[in-house]
Amino acid sequence: MTIRRGLTLGAVGLAAWWLVKRRAASYPQLNPELRSPFVRLWTPPFTAGVVSVMQALQGWAKAPVVPPDVQVEERRIPGPAGAPDVLVYVYRPHGLPAGAAAILNIHGGGYVTGSAAAYHPQSASYARDLGVVVVGVEYRLAPGTPFPGPLEDCYAALIWMARHADALGLDPARIALVGDSAGGGLAAALAQLAHDRAEVRPAFQLLYYPMLDDRTALTAAHEDRGDFIWRPASNLYGWTAYLGRPPRPDSAPEYAVPARRADLSGLSPAWIGVGTLDLFCPEDREYARRLTGAGVPCEYHEVPGAYHAFERFAPQSSVAGTFTASALNALRRGLGLA
Repeated sequence: MTIRRGLTLGAVGLAAWWLVKRRAASYPQLNPELRSPFVRLWTPPFTAGVVSVMQALQGWAKAPVVPPDVQVEERRIPGPAGAPDVLVYVYRPHGLPAGAAAILNIHGGGYVTGSAAAYHPQSASYARDLGVVVVGVEYRLAPGTPFPGPLEDCYAALIWMARHADALGLDPARIALVGDSAGGGLAAALAQLAHDRAEVRPAFQLLYYPMLDDRTALTAAHEDRGDFIWRPASNLYGWTAYLGRPPRPDSAPEYAVPARRADLSGLSPAWIGVGTLDLFCPEDREYARRLTGAGVPCEYHEVPGAYHAFERFAPQSSVAGTFTASALNALRRGLGLA
């Protein structure tokens, strides 16, 4: 029985290896450091059923452990008018002096999944490595709460940070908005909303492969982009859930889709990073170009042969190291830490 089971597992392993090699050969543009067998085999497109399962698993999972040299505090703060309180996590390295720079960290997940608690390691790492206060916001998810709910939750967290700056030990003039994927889209939209409401001005926006343009979901041809991790079907589902209806070519609610904003002048300086095989590459490249054209300092970092969230799947690769270093260096400069 043991021998038979071993032979079966060996055959399965050999078949998986062959399939990965075959698929990798179909993508010669894929960076050799990023040819993981799990990336393509285990990332099904998002559907209502898939998202429901992911949210259930997320509810059962334990939050990752925070490193002992970082203190984390769970708080509930006032939410948008007529909405529930917002759960936030506040991270602080031990011995941090008053008046520190700060980060509002906004998690990804296509607007429909993910959690701030799952980002404990990242938020704690920012706090420890940069010497800053970090606030992770547990915004409500679509489709249960479509736009503007998630964005208003993030705005509530930003305003709370600014209004309670002394108690939190942070400098309200040095708050950076950080987000990846849908979190990057929310961070970009939050920068626009904060600019127009003029209650607090973020010092910087750090956008990892941000989800910026619902019109990408209406495009049929993607030139081999979006074959890994975040696919066109997932993009359509995410935007439909967030907007509360399918994307339309002619319009979207104000602040829902950052790329649709006509005037980008006056926004906070930015760093945008994305891989060339990421579905979001064209929209991110164009947004960076438009920010620069509007006079907003924007550093754009494009990684050849990299897919969506590649640095999370291959953190030990040199391309991931370079990508992350570029982001952190930009963040230090944006917060006056460099």
